[in-house]
Amino acid sequence: MGREPVPTFGVEEELLLVDPNTGIPSMQNEVVAENARQLGLSLQLELTPCQIETASSVLHTSAELAESLARSRSTAAVAARRAGAALLPAGVPPLLPEFGPITDTKRYRRIADEYGTIALEQGVCGAHVHVAVPDREFGVAVSNHVRPWLPVLLALTANSALYAGRDTGYASWRSVLWSRWPSAGPPPYFESVDHYDALIRQMFDVGAILDDGMVYWDVRPSMNFPTLEIRVSDVPANTSDTVLLAVLVRALVMTASDAIDRGASAPRVAEHALHWAYWRAARDGLSDRLVDPATGRLGTAAGALTSLVSYVTGALETTGERDLVDSGIRRNVLHGNGARRQRDAVKTSGAITDAVLDLIEG
Repeated sequence: MGREPVPTFGVEEELLLVDPNTGIPSMQNEVVAENARQLGLSLQLELTPCQIETASSVLHTSAELAESLARSRSTAAVAARRAGAALLPAGVPPLLPEFGPITDTKRYRRIADEYGTIALEQGVCGAHVHVAVPDREFGVAVSNHVRPWLPVLLALTANSALYAGRDTGYASWRSVLWSRWPSAGPPPYFESVDHYDALIRQMFDVGAILDDGMVYWDVRPSMNFPTLEIRVSDVPANTSDTVLLAVLVRALVMTASDAIDRGASAPRVAEHALHWAYWRAARDGLSDRLVDPATGRLGTAAGALTSLVSYVTGALETTGERDLVDSGIRRNVLHGNGARRQRDAVKTSGAITDAVLDLIEG
């Protein structure tokens, strides 16, 4: 099918802009984007003016990705400082005294008019991993194989425990906020690419989306690139965890591709069961138990991660990234992901404002 043994990949990171003294969102994405342009970095504007997005080029190795992410975050941080702001890698704004404005573009104004508070109460930041696939039909088939593992990826990267001045009780409050969009969440099981396209048309018909960019499923064929985009994750607190995420996602796509080549069917996990697994992952992250996709039963977070690594071991051996994954997962299990880092910072300082300032990038 014209597939490379190890597909190329790339990552988009959505990042928050905050006041460096108060930690409150700073609505300056246009100024920061212009500053970044002058520094040689292209940033995309997001729905709310306290957000920017970086995008890597097409890459081959985890080492290339680590270098790219470090460079883009560092440059974006400089661009933010020149605007009197700071860069914060968090899934939602930990401090949000009131609803913010919408980025002033025709598309975003239309979305806000149509979807109301769902659009206004945003500032949610994820990490999107693109992996090359030969065509849309193959990408849709891969989606079916990847979808059972989405809650484990969410738990691993959960980085939004704090929101609007409080601890939400969830490790990933971003995923809870994001799930309110009618086109968001885990994708259905697709019978074919025609079935996928029919569902998109139906979403247009009922007004669940206004354009193709609003297909917010956590796995989707990219509209602009020959890739499958996996977008379930909070933006990680550090670039090492973003690299870990991307390596695991690529390994999942490679494992799914091999299964498709063998004629193996994807497991038909019921949508309600997948939603329950999502809820558990969003609430607990890595701090408690997760649904293990290998068994469908509740177990330890470490056990679910072990099942994931076991499932993609062949792909990781092909890419030579097994050691990177083992060390990254061990680091997160022992020391915690971004959600735990947020909570630990609050415990240390006693104030969410101080915790936010401690988490600022660069």
